[in-house]
Amino acid sequence: MIHTLNPTRDQLAYTFGGYEPILTIDPGDFVQVFSEDCFGGQITSPDQVPSETVRGDEVDSVSGPICVQGAEPGDLLAVHFVSVRPAGPHAVSASFPGFGALASTAETAMLNEPLEERVWFYDIDVQNWSATFKARRSDFTVQLPLDPFHGVVGVAPGGREARLAVTPSYWGGNMDSPELRAGTTLYLPVSVPGALLALGDGHARQGEGEIIGCGLECAMNTVIAVDLVKGRASSWPRYENDEFLMSAGSVRPLDDAMRVAQKDMVEWVAELTGMDLLDSYQLVSQIVLTPVANMVDPNFTIVAKVPKKFLNGCGDAVYDGAHAKLSKLAAEYMAQAG
Repeated sequence: MIHTLNPTRDQLAYTFGGYEPILTIDPGDFVQVFSEDCFGGQITSPDQVPSETVRGDEVDSVSGPICVQGAEPGDLLAVHFVSVRPAGPHAVSASFPGFGALASTAETAMLNEPLEERVWFYDIDVQNWSATFKARRSDFTVQLPLDPFHGVVGVAPGGREARLAVTPSYWGGNMDSPELRAGTTLYLPVSVPGALLALGDGHARQGEGEIIGCGLECAMNTVIAVDLVKGRASSWPRYENDEFLMSAGSVRPLDDAMRVAQKDMVEWVAELTGMDLLDSYQLVSQIVLTPVANMVDPNFTIVAKVPKKFLNGCGDAVYDGAHAKLSKLAAEYMAQAG
């Protein structure tokens, strides 16, 4: 079944947990989702100042929650990104005082003045699949290829918690990983009945690390296919595409996020191949890629990527072939959509 989720402004959520579902689906269903940008669509001119326009507790709104029938704590939710497309002609990026990998923050306190708050508007050309960067203080301009994805996607945490969407952790959240593009399946551990899936914070593109604190923030039209793997919850979010298996760790400091992601990957490869941990550790050490997804959020996110081709076929049917199954459904959906 195909559902549509197009929330009004008063239906937007700002936390994972703490909201009642606004849509209920079954495993195997598709959802066509509209999501606002991280500023809630309130920045309409490069002359606006986000800190004076957007409330601090209304950053990174999400569309949802979506209740998935039959999802129970201990299960694993599989979310396949069928299509992710910018919904408007512009994207917004910005620098913020006290935010960003190269700025002083409350945690890295400095005596120097904060960086200037500045907004950049990017023209989005979906037909040519490009975004145009224009410098604010010179005439430099360049076209960049679109690479749209969702910075925020997750489920409700356990323990009756409600956590701000801007924070990433074991439930997913604001991981800001460009890997969450069309063609990727995201696996999230279920902590509450129904899972309560939500997503937002669309980025038309973003460099690894999101070092200024913003991607090319834009509203997004997205299609997801959702399935359920019973009783197979992982400790941390995992991703899969046709080439890679990936583990995401989101904590501070950055070296602990690295350890979380790599430990989960070593354990995952050991489970898939039947090797012991030390043999898996050795193999992963020689083949893993380690992109920094974000180094700006309340928790930093590291992704460990292992090419499936080096696992001798052991990575081709992860979670009973959930990715392959959802990819096939996605191809059928796109063929019918034209």
